Amino acid sequence: MNATPKALGYRFPAEWEKHEATWLSFPHKEASWPGKIESIYPSYLEFIAQISKGEKVHINVLNKAMLQRVQMQLAEKQVDMNQIFFHLYPTNDAWCRDYGPAFLVNPEAQQPKIIVDWGYNAWGGKYPPFDLDDQIPTLIANYLQVPVYYPNIIMEGGSVEFNGKGTLLTTRACLLNPNRNPHLTQAQIEQYLYDYYGVEQILWLNKGIIGDDTDGHIDDLTRFVNADTVVTVIEKNKQSENYAILQENLQLLKTMRLLNGKPLNIVELPMPEPVIYNDQLLPASYANFYIANYAVIVPTYQCQADEEAIQILEKCFPDRKVIGIDSTDMIWGLGSWHCLSQQEPAV
Repeated sequence: MNATPKALGYRFPAEWEKHEATWLSFPHKEASWPGKIESIYPSYLEFIAQISKGEKVHINVLNKAMLQRVQMQLAEKQVDMNQIFFHLYPTNDAWCRDYGPAFLVNPEAQQPKIIVDWGYNAWGGKYPPFDLDDQIPTLIANYLQVPVYYPNIIMEGGSVEFNGKGTLLTTRACLLNPNRNPHLTQAQIEQYLYDYYGVEQILWLNKGIIGDDTDGHIDDLTRFVNADTVVTVIEKNKQSENYAILQENLQLLKTMRLLNGKPLNIVELPMPEPVIYNDQLLPASYANFYIANYAVIVPTYQCQADEEAIQILEKCFPDRKVIGIDSTDMIWGLGSWHCLSQQEPAV
C-alpha cells in the first residue's frame, strides 16, 4: 500500500457527522485513578447509556469476568443491550481517543472505510506499559475487515481536531514535543497529517491547559462545533495560571482563516472552577465533550459554570440533546469523555 489515504480520496470526518458506533475501552487501571477508580464507574456507565440511545457502542474488555460484570451493570441501568458489543481486546488503559483507530472514509472507494493505526507511546513514554493499547486499531480493523494504514509515527487522537472540510487544528506543545517524534520537523509532521488524515490545512495553537499530562491536547482547549465555528475555553480569573495561555489561544484563533478565506466564528466557553485533588490542579475543561449521534455529552464539575457551559453548547448543537455527566472523579485520571471515546463514522 504505497498510496496514502489522502491520495486515495479518504478523509477524517467531523465528529458531528453520523456515527456507525462509538468505541470505548472499559477503565480498569487503578494507577490512572489512584484510590478513586471505583468512584468513576457510575458516571462512566451513564456515558455508555447515553451514547447507546443513538448508536452502537463497542467496548474493549480485559477478560470474560469484566465482560460479565459490565453486562450486568448496563442491564441494571436498562440499557438496550442490542446496542452494546463487547470485545476481549485487553488494554493497558482506558484512553481510547488517543490510541484507538482513526477512521477515514471515502464513499466512492471500493473500501469506503479504512483505519489509520498511528504509533502510540503513552504521551511521550510517561506511563508504560502501553503495548496492548498500541495494538487496538489493528485488532478493530481485523474485526471490521477494513484495510489498515501505518504511518509509523506517534500521534494521539486527542491532539487533533477536525472540521470535516479540510481543516485540522492542533497544538505545538504536543505535536512538536521531542518526546513524540524527535526526528521530524514541523513541516514533516504536517505532511503526515495531510497524507493520513486527508486534510488540506493545519492551524496551530501553542500550549495546553495546566495539569494536562498529554503536553497540551487540543480537545481540552478548542473544538469545532460546525465547519466554520469553534468553541474555545477562556479563564475569567486573571490570577489563574491558565489565564494567559487561554488568552493567547484566543488571539491566535482570531488571526486564523479557513480554506475559504473566512475567519473562524469563535464562541467562548468558560473554564470550570479549579478542580484540585491531592494538591494537584486537574485539567478540568468543558471542551472535553463528546459529540454522539443522539447527544453531546459534556463533563461537569459540580460548580456554577456547569450550567453556563451547557447552555452555550445547546446553542451550538440545536439538533442534539446536550447532557452534562459529572466528571469530578473522572478528571482525577486527567481526562474525560472525549479522551475516553473514539467515533466510528457511518458511510
